[in-house]
Amino acid sequence: MIAVALALLAAAAYGLSDFAGGAASRRASALGVVAVTYPVSLVVSLAAAPFVGGEFTTASLTWGAVAGLAGGIAIWWFYLALAHGPMSVVSPVTAVLVAGIPVLAGIALGERPGMLAYLGIVVAVVAVVLVSRGSDETVTGVGHPRFTARIAWWTVGSGTAFALSFIALGRVEAGTGLWPLAVSRATAMLVVWLVIAVSWRRVVWPARPLLPILVGIGVIDVVANGALIFAYQNGMLSLVSVIAALYPAVTVLLAVIVLGERIGRIELAGLLAAGVAVALVGLAG
Repeated sequence: MIAVALALLAAAAYGLSDFAGGAASRRASALGVVAVTYPVSLVVSLAAAPFVGGEFTTASLTWGAVAGLAGGIAIWWFYLALAHGPMSVVSPVTAVLVAGIPVLAGIALGERPGMLAYLGIVVAVVAVVLVSRGSDETVTGVGHPRFTARIAWWTVGSGTAFALSFIALGRVEAGTGLWPLAVSRATAMLVVWLVIAVSWRRVVWPARPLLPILVGIGVIDVVANGALIFAYQNGMLSLVSVIAALYPAVTVLLAVIVLGERIGRIELAGLLAAGVAVALVGLAG
């Protein structure tokens, strides 16, 4: 149950981060947003790590670096796919890969969650697809874009990279605290800034009034990834990953509660399925 609770905390933090990041991205480019939030995450994780404790190990820091590298590439490709392709296709496909690949990896590594948990995993994947359905346009508002081979590559690549980031965090040893997370944030920041260096003129930088929101996103990012690391250390890769991957449901709920947005029957079914999935996995645990 501890692992499920921590995975839910990670999902809630990821969902809140996406909600705030989406609002900020309306007034700045996605790269401009993460160019600020990633350094904040690095500073916060470095500041918190001594208080959390833990030992340095080569293996844990290496897995942290792998997670950051994969996460940095994932966010880059994901925003490229959203900028040029239909969100109604890009988001669900990415979500399925993020939820499904770690489950398969966990099973391949010898995990056997049990029939009730398997049912929860299936329901969770369905829930992620339903709540991730977006409009048939890009994030820039261009309607009816084509899902071309290049966009498919970015979509599959980003989903796979996000999943690999989850798996790498799941390999971090217990007792190493937040030091692997600090390495992860440093590596991800390096990837993002390399991309920015190449596409400097296309980056729309956030205005000063957005800075408090971006700092908050950076802090929430540390909470999300820290909770995920500790969840993995207390539970199975397959079960923790699929619960954490339900974060789009949190984003949808926040849009309803905070912005008063209406959701369709499909999204509502997804939210209900997410609740059922959490209950099944929790009972299995």
